[in-house]
Formats: sequence, structure tokens, C-alpha cells
Amino acid sequence: MRIEHVRQRLRQLGAKPGHEALVLRNWARALPLDAGRRRAGNYLPLSLRRALPALADDLAGLARLRSEHPGADGIRLLVELADGQPVEGVLLPRGGFCVSTQVGCAVGCTFCMSGRDGLLRQLGSAEIVAQVALARSKRAVRKVVFMGMGEPAHNLANVLEAIELLGTLGDIGHKNLVLSTVGDRRVFERLRQGSVKPALALSLHTTDAGLRRRLLPRAPRIDPAELVELGEEYARASGYPIQYQWTLLEGVNDTDAEVDAIARLLAGKHAVMNLIPWNAVADLGYRRPSSKRAAAMSLALYRRGILTKLRQSAGQDVDGGCGQLRARSLEQPHLSDS
Repeated sequence: MRIEHVRQRLRQLGAKPGHEALVLRNWARALPLDAGRRRAGNYLPLSLRRALPALADDLAGLARLRSEHPGADGIRLLVELADGQPVEGVLLPRGGFCVSTQVGCAVGCTFCMSGRDGLLRQLGSAEIVAQVALARSKRAVRKVVFMGMGEPAHNLANVLEAIELLGTLGDIGHKNLVLSTVGDRRVFERLRQGSVKPALALSLHTTDAGLRRRLLPRAPRIDPAELVELGEEYARASGYPIQYQWTLLEGVNDTDAEVDAIARLLAGKHAVMNLIPWNAVADLGYRRPSSKRAAAMSLALYRRGILTKLRQSAGQDVDGGCGQLRARSLEQPHLSDS
């Protein structure tokens, strides 16, 4: 379901633009749909008031909590969509929430389980916002990162529609809406056109074009150097630094040669390098580097003038990252947090 379908339903129930905005604002903020109507002097039509309980149930049904899995770095949520398909979200520290944009993924990153079965379907913009509303029903959310299951660039219309609502009626600061992508030229074109311009995170993972093709076999063929240049243009236009994502794989992309190449590639760029030790998944053929090696790589980049942050893979301690919760839920249909 798309946000436009919700708007159409509201209009059919007699909502004027102000009523429509009120209901959508309350939904995106996880408030009762008629909250604040009298204080705002915005009395809802009787037909709309009568329909609100059924509408609230339908919107809540777009994304329901199946189970939650607390970890040291946040709370993993297994979310069930209206058709029964599960996706994952993460309540991050400091008011962040990681949202999914697809069921499955077509990119097929060789170190990630999300794309193991390919792309099953796109999420509608309303399903994306519904995940945020679900998260906000549990706690305050001030930042939304589009880094969950799926490749946002492959579902761009729905993702941008959700970003537009969250950045206006949803009261999320534009720089606190972070779209993560493996890189697609359409993203750089479309982001400039919207009234809400999110921050951008680019999954780089290596400076070597050949290695990148092997790690991200179905990503667009963009050389890492070109990807950084496209990112830099958007960073200068938006004012937000590009967040480069680098999943650390032992013996693959944690070498001294990569440190040297990163330093050359990002020199003088409006950028932050996020080093993320791989979230270990059985049978994928990779190893997580030692904490000592990860820290050494971060320090080496910092000394070369690259703003670098050493992140931790969310869900590592509960085996809940990179599509693992969804995979286990399909093997065990009644997966719960018990």
C-alpha cells in the first residue's frame, strides 16, 4: 500500500486537506488519528470520525510486531506485514530506527543473508511509514535510516514518498533521514529533486572495482572512484557528509593496501568512513576480523586524515543481523522472543 492510497481513502471519507494532514501526521507519529483536532480547531467530518477506528486498525495491520530481540546495541524487531511476510527493523541507540524497504533483495551481496532468496516484493510507501509508526509506539524515534532489508534504490518511488512524509508531517529532520544504497545513478538524480533531501550512505566495501563486482554481484556497475565523485556532488549540494559503509571481511578488504586506497580516494572529501566488522553468518565463507585489526584500520585511516568511525554490527550478539531473523522465522514460523 502506498501513502497515496491512504490519502484517497481519507478524501473519500470527506477529509479536506487540513483533515488529511492531521490524520497522516498523527499516524506517522504513532498518536491517535484524531489527536489534537480540537486544539487545532480542526473538527473532522462525522463520516471520517466514524471511520477512524477501522482506518487505525488497517494502518496498524500494515506492520505488526511479531517478536523483539534485545541486544547490546539495540533491539531487533521482526515485523510482519499484512500479507504475512516478515521484515526486520532495529531500534538503535539515541533514538534511531533502521527500516526495511523490500522483502528480500536483488543485489545479492555475498556476505548478507537478506538477498539469499532474491527479491520477493517491494514495500509500499505506507508499509515503510508503518514500520516507523510501530517503532514510535515503543519509544521516541528522531532518526530513520533506510538500511534494513532491501536496496532502497530499487524501490525509489516508494522510498522517496515515505521520506517526504517523514520529513514533513512526520517531524524527522532531513539530515536524520539517511538513505543507504549500493549506488545507483538514479538516486543522485532524484534526491536533488525532492523538497526533503535526506542524508546519504553509500555501501562502498572496497576500492577495487573487480572485488566490488564479486562482493556485490548485481549492483550497478559503477567504479568506486566514480561513486565517490557522485557522492561528493550530493554532499556539497545537500551540506551533509556522505557516510561510506565498509563491511570488514577478514583478509578480503581489511588490508593495508585498502587503507592506502581509501586515504587517496576520500582525501579532501565531505565524508565519514564507517567501518563495520562483518556480522558473522554461518556458511557464507567469510570471517569477522579481530577487534584489534578493526581498531588498527580505523586508527590508520584517522591518522591519514579520514574521519573514521568504527561501528558494531547490530544484532551480532543475538544472531539477528543481515536477514538472520527473517531467515530463522521462515524456518520456525512461530519464532518469538521467548
